[in-house]
Amino acid sequence: MTQPEQAAETDPDAAKPDTEQTVAGMTRSAMEAAAMAGRQVAGNLSGPDALALLRGGELTVVGRLLAASNATFFCMASGPVGGSGAVIAASCVYKPIRGERPLYDFPDGTLACREVAAHALSQASGWDIVPPTVMRDGPFGEGMVQLWVETDESANIAALLDSDSPALRRIAVLDAALNNADRKGGHLLPLSNGHIQGIDNGLCFAVAPKLRTILWRWRGQKLTDEECDVLARLRDSLSGELGEDLASLLAPEEISATERRIGALLVHGRLPQPDQNRPAVPWPPY
Repeated sequence: MTQPEQAAETDPDAAKPDTEQTVAGMTRSAMEAAAMAGRQVAGNLSGPDALALLRGGELTVVGRLLAASNATFFCMASGPVGGSGAVIAASCVYKPIRGERPLYDFPDGTLACREVAAHALSQASGWDIVPPTVMRDGPFGEGMVQLWVETDESANIAALLDSDSPALRRIAVLDAALNNADRKGGHLLPLSNGHIQGIDNGLCFAVAPKLRTILWRWRGQKLTDEECDVLARLRDSLSGELGEDLASLLAPEEISATERRIGALLVHGRLPQPDQNRPAVPWPPY
């Protein structure tokens, strides 16, 4: 999710002996090594199991990701998973609300909620773009906790951006629905199976148009039948269960604006074009 060398500011407990610092059998030094290597220690954890562990597991801070704009911590979530009752640990990211920097164009203390809401739309789309993400209490208060994603280090983001990757196009479509104001190259996570996920979705769901992205390759292109079906499902769900789920995360006018935005995409039947009256690409782009 980030470069290994950016994941290594340890918390004060790091001074304790390894024998006192264990999580699901992992010593403190093993947890720090996983952070430095950008490793998901749980391996291939299913979505439902990941969400259950993130919501109910014990959260242990391993270190801080220094390159992040807001306070962001590499953590281990540990607890029983599945019917066996075996306790496991999973690498995850924790962004406490109290560590968010104020922004002039988004309400204070709402970025974590927007990240969780983006995951909800990702799940509803069926495209699995946003990794499992929950809102919960943690060592520094309430915040967003997201499953750490181990990326394919051999993947070349610049080359991917110059390709007609279906996985990237799906992200472009979902970002248009989310009104994502910050889709940078560093927020794209290519996986070893060829799938691509998108993180750092805190700058989404504004009422005013704010789409800023590096994924303009498909601008103005006609939406496919699959894309239209997914968008129609999202629009309809916002009037039902999905809208109810978002009610605790977004303002009512933001949910209504999302529904209208998706409706407009369906009416026009095309991916949006850049707006000439505002920046189309986030800075820095990567």
